[in-house]
Amino acid sequence: MYYRFGKAFYFLSIMLFLFFLLYFYSALPERVGLSIDESGSINRNWEKGTFFYSMVAAFVIFNAVILYPPKSLETKSNKKLHRIFPIGDPFRDYFLTWFYSFGGVLNMSLALLVFFVHSINNQEEIATSQFTFFFYLMPAFLVVWVIGLFVLLIGKFKQVQKGV
Repeated sequence: MYYRFGKAFYFLSIMLFLFFLLYFYSALPERVGLSIDESGSINRNWEKGTFFYSMVAAFVIFNAVILYPPKSLETKSNKKLHRIFPIGDPFRDYFLTWFYSFGGVLNMSLALLVFFVHSINNQEEIATSQFTFFFYLMPAFLVVWVIGLFVLLIGKFKQVQKGV
């Protein structure tokens, strides 16, 4: 049941990423700056279209990789994974929830990356320093989610050892 909340979070994160990408794409200049040096000047430029299509490619690749395990488990196409996480096993729900929520966190990170690039290129409207909390928060979420996967797998290994 929890995985439905993970799916909802995942799809909301897709909508947020697409909104940020399309909205901020329209506000970006033709040459998009990707980083700032110590003096505050932009030192790496990409074309606007290159940035847009690279973000779309990263989004598609990350989501395809992240969604393969839960979709193969739900459709029973991966027999080994289905044998490890059979229907009715509580760890199956946790496993699905973890993957969908991790996909959501990853999409939120990509949306934050788009927002960061927008803030670099529009210093008059948004200062990058105003949102540094979020720039440190997303990697912390990613670390917590990876640790959560290891906790989940350790719990499953203990369940298999006990023979339950």
